[in-house]
Amino acid sequence: MAQTMTDLFAASDLSQDAPRPLADKLRPTALSEVVGQDHLLGPEGALGRMLSTGQLSSIILWGPPGVGKTTIARLLAQETDLHFEAISAIFSGVKDLRAVFEAAQHRRDLGQGTLLFVDEIHRFNRAQQDGFLPYVEAGTVTLVGATTENPSFELNGALLSRCAVLVLNRIDAESAETLLGRAEQEIGRSLPLEDRARQALIDMADGDGRYLLNLAEQAFTLAEAGTKLSVEQLSTALQKRAPAYDKNREEHYNLISALHKSVRGSDPDAALYWFARMIEGGEDPLFIARRLVVMASEDISLADPTAMMVAGEAARAFERLGEPEGLIPLAHAVVHLATAPKSNASYMGLKRARAAARDTGSLMPPKHILNAPTKMMKDQGYGDGYEYDHDADGSFSGQNYFPDGMERVDFYTPKGLGREGPIAERLKQWRAIRKSKA
Repeated sequence: MAQTMTDLFAASDLSQDAPRPLADKLRPTALSEVVGQDHLLGPEGALGRMLSTGQLSSIILWGPPGVGKTTIARLLAQETDLHFEAISAIFSGVKDLRAVFEAAQHRRDLGQGTLLFVDEIHRFNRAQQDGFLPYVEAGTVTLVGATTENPSFELNGALLSRCAVLVLNRIDAESAETLLGRAEQEIGRSLPLEDRARQALIDMADGDGRYLLNLAEQAFTLAEAGTKLSVEQLSTALQKRAPAYDKNREEHYNLISALHKSVRGSDPDAALYWFARMIEGGEDPLFIARRLVVMASEDISLADPTAMMVAGEAARAFERLGEPEGLIPLAHAVVHLATAPKSNASYMGLKRARAAARDTGSLMPPKHILNAPTKMMKDQGYGDGYEYDHDADGSFSGQNYFPDGMERVDFYTPKGLGREGPIAERLKQWRAIRKSKA
């Protein structure tokens, strides 16, 4: 049988009344007590269905800190009568893994299964991850890995193909209130916070249930008898959890994607929010500045040619000013780009032209647009028949500039928004002239 919480304390020569953090006292003892993960644990959830059939497969629990990954793994072992074995990829090596697998094999020979919980499983390198495969395939262990990183990026494809990836949610406001209610019941009195301060406490935890209970425990000890802490007192006494952000991993790409798409979607308020999230998370403002230049070209282009100038100048202004003043021109650029008319015509034209260039190979330009600096080249017809466009009516000769034998292709097709409207009209007139000359 799997060890219960009581068994664990007895094995450690501790009683349930020994001093423990509030978060540990309130650790769920049944899956029904886990909050915020009903999409997995409910009757129609992936884990709910596995437990109803009695068939628990190997899984990867992916979610932010403090949402119950370790607790769920322990309770799954309890529900399925598996021996619970836990290791951390941070502190374990090949020797530790070998010992775990040998012990699991011995238990299996005696008719006892093993649930192997691997915390921070993404910390194992590729070779170590491959080491799990034969034991998972043979059923020696039921693997439950926990990770805060995107498994698609951090785990071997071979391991992922043998595990179901289950996504855990951040603790929302309703679940946070449930946890605070349990804390009040455990302590025996209401949380000594004003209503606004109670909401501020939830905001400080930023979706981390464990951190929320740690903050609540501090709040209980900070308030004097019969008093309630205000938002200001709470903010002074307690530290807000730093936003989840890693400049080298998935959150970095998620937030820059959100900023880019908010700009493309002409939503300056959302764009400013994601810009601020990245800055507060410690992102290099020059990285954002470079991406703004890309947005100006990719999504605005000739619909508003000033967008590129604003983005470029904002980057240079930040280089000169630094933080915090240099963030103002970057915010200026974010708003300008988000409110500008949009066109991806240049970007799409480039993609189509590059595809055509790959397909057509090494076609030469037509001879009439080649220079003829030597007599031999003149004799070969270089430059013959070239019309100087400035001398033509409307400064447009209508000559062919594509390779001989290649049909003309309209790579650039402006949408007619913003300053691309007049451009579209000129292109229409020029096409008519070319057609008449042809």
